[in-house]
Amino acid sequence: MGNLFCCVKVDQSTVAIKEQFGKFDDILQPGCHCLPWILGSQLAGHLTLRVQQLDVKCETKTKDNVFVNVVASIQYRALANKANDAFYRLSNTKGQIQAYVFDVIRASVPRLNLDDVFEQKNEIAKAVEDELEKAMSTYGYEIVQTLIVDIEPDEHVKRAMNEINAAARLRVAANEKAEAEKILQIKRAEGEAESKYLAGLGIARQRQAIVDGLRDSVLGFSENVPGTTAKDVMDMVLVTQYFDTMKEIGAASKSSAVFIPHGPGAIRDVATQIREGLLQASAVN
Repeated sequence: MGNLFCCVKVDQSTVAIKEQFGKFDDILQPGCHCLPWILGSQLAGHLTLRVQQLDVKCETKTKDNVFVNVVASIQYRALANKANDAFYRLSNTKGQIQAYVFDVIRASVPRLNLDDVFEQKNEIAKAVEDELEKAMSTYGYEIVQTLIVDIEPDEHVKRAMNEINAAARLRVAANEKAEAEKILQIKRAEGEAESKYLAGLGIARQRQAIVDGLRDSVLGFSENVPGTTAKDVMDMVLVTQYFDTMKEIGAASKSSAVFIPHGPGAIRDVATQIREGLLQASAVN
C-alpha cells in the first residue's frame, strides 16, 4: 500500500538505499519517505546499523606442533555515513571477515608455543582487530571489538596437559607431606628427650630423698638406742625392706616369678650390696 502511494517506512537502527533508474541516489534515515516511482525512484534494500556478531572457528598449528582450534568472536556494524559502500561493495560480509580472521590467526599462532598462545590471546585478538579495522573500514564497516573466546587443543593434548598438571600438584603435595612428617618427628623426638630428661631428674631426686631419709633414720636410731652402730641399723632397715618387697611380690596377682638367692647368708649379701650402692650414690651426690 505504501508503494502505491509512493511512501516507504524505514525502521529504527536501519537505513534504506534509494536508487533512481538503477543508480544510487540517497541514504534514507529511519522514518517515512516519499519515493515517486513514476520518476524512476525505487528502494534497493535495507541495511541494519545494529552491532552484529560473527563467531569464527579456525584450526591452526602452534610452534611446538600442536593443533588447536581458536574461536574468535567478531563484533561489527555498518557505518551510517558509508552505508552505500557497505551495501554495494560487499556481497558476503561474513565471508570476507572470516577470511581475514583466518589469515591473521594462521599467521600469528604458528609463531607461539601452546602455553604462549593461552597467555597472549589478547595480543592475538588485537592483531585480528587491527587487520579487520584496516580492511573493513574501506567497505563501510566498523569493527567494534574482537575477542578470542576459546583455545581448544586436541583432546589427547588436553589430557596430557592435565596429567602433567596433576603430577606437578601431587609432587608438591608429597613434598609438603614429607616436610610435615619431618617436623612431627623432630617435635616428637624433642618431646621424648625432654620427657626423659625430666624423668631422670625425678629419679635422681627420689634417690637423693631416699638416701637422706635413711641417713636421718640411722642417725636417730643410733642416738636413741645405745650400743648400736650405724651398720647394725642399716642391716636391720635393709632386711625389713627386703621382707616387705618379698611380701608385695607374693601378694601381687599378676606378678612374674622372681628367682633370687634366699637364706640368711643371701640376705647378708643383699644387704651388703644395697648398702654399698646407697653409700656410693650418696658420695657422688
